[in-house]
Amino acid sequence: MIKRIPNLLIFFIFVTVSQMNAQFIDEFSGKELQYDPDGLNGWTFFSGDGNAEVKFIQKDGYASVHVDATKDKRGVWWALIRRRISEGMDLSLIQKPNYEFRIEAKIKVSSAPKRVNLHLNTQRTTDFHTHLMEYDIPDTSNWHVISMTTKNFDARPGDNVFAQMALMDWGFDKYRVDIDYFKVDIVRVDTTGNDLGEPIPYHPPVPEISSFEHRLPVAEDATIDLDFTDYNFNNWSATDEKGNIVKLLTVSGNQYVILKWNFEKYKNMKVTGPAVLELTTYSLQNSPDYKKDFGMIRVVEILDGKDNWLDENITFEALTEGKAISEVFNSQMIIDGDVNKLRGEKNYFVISRPVMQRLLDGKTKGIVIKPLGSVVASFYASENNINVPCIYFNTEK
Repeated sequence: MIKRIPNLLIFFIFVTVSQMNAQFIDEFSGKELQYDPDGLNGWTFFSGDGNAEVKFIQKDGYASVHVDATKDKRGVWWALIRRRISEGMDLSLIQKPNYEFRIEAKIKVSSAPKRVNLHLNTQRTTDFHTHLMEYDIPDTSNWHVISMTTKNFDARPGDNVFAQMALMDWGFDKYRVDIDYFKVDIVRVDTTGNDLGEPIPYHPPVPEISSFEHRLPVAEDATIDLDFTDYNFNNWSATDEKGNIVKLLTVSGNQYVILKWNFEKYKNMKVTGPAVLELTTYSLQNSPDYKKDFGMIRVVEILDGKDNWLDENITFEALTEGKAISEVFNSQMIIDGDVNKLRGEKNYFVISRPVMQRLLDGKTKGIVIKPLGSVVASFYASENNINVPCIYFNTEK
């Protein structure tokens, strides 16, 4: 007598086989890294937009991305590892509703806080900012599992689907990311869980300012000078068309702007969603000849240095307390952006939720604004009592 197999068991077998056929995983357990300069049958690695050198080395059951950026000058480099992951996968699944790719990796970083990103593309991809998410790694001591699930990914049978992980703009030192495993699967998005880590959109759009519950003006703001390190520039100013003295915050080749807030009443609150930094333009000078990542400003976390500084007497020396700039200011920016040219125009810079949480918790001591390329940008300082620098954010208890 032939027994009928229960429908539930058939479904279980189908799902199990489908998942087995869908998965790519590299646990880096062999003696040598599987390398292919084209990334088709092994890993490829390369860098761009600067002078960073990258190597990808496997040993002791994991692989490491090594980046040497000590010869770089502008700090806009990127370095990535990449390989085809679609060999043997049923790409017709991706064309069905509710099916997407998910990348997952277990990593440890040599410098923190820093961001890495995960990305998927095909040989037909033209927009490399889609299906890309960044992840804030807060420490160097722990392994962190991160994952990204695509949305409406365009893959067809016969395509080559590539997965990659990248480091971007980490600074001017030597860095390393260790990878315990790297895997990609085709998943049902209606049954799989949330992504691991905290996916952060790359170059996120600025939220509506009206969507924020809190607007907090700076408590202290100042310009510091990398050449005249023992000078205070709280009276840095200009005279406007009406003869009024306007206090300014200026970013230039040797000048940084530093900002801090009093978050005391928001202690023990949890930040929900991204925040927005607002600065108001007084003047801008840069060149239109250089288009890519030049003549902009760079928004950066202050990680160390003097805590209770006042704008009326702070200097570069006092703020850094003899520490290296790379110790005091995070060598990777929060975000870069252009400055609006017209006086009185608002400039909005998105601050990721993890960074905003560190600000509230006091782990990040403030924000420093640095030049990216050659630029002289001046903003209204808080002493004018108009156009005061402020930050917008939302919280829950």
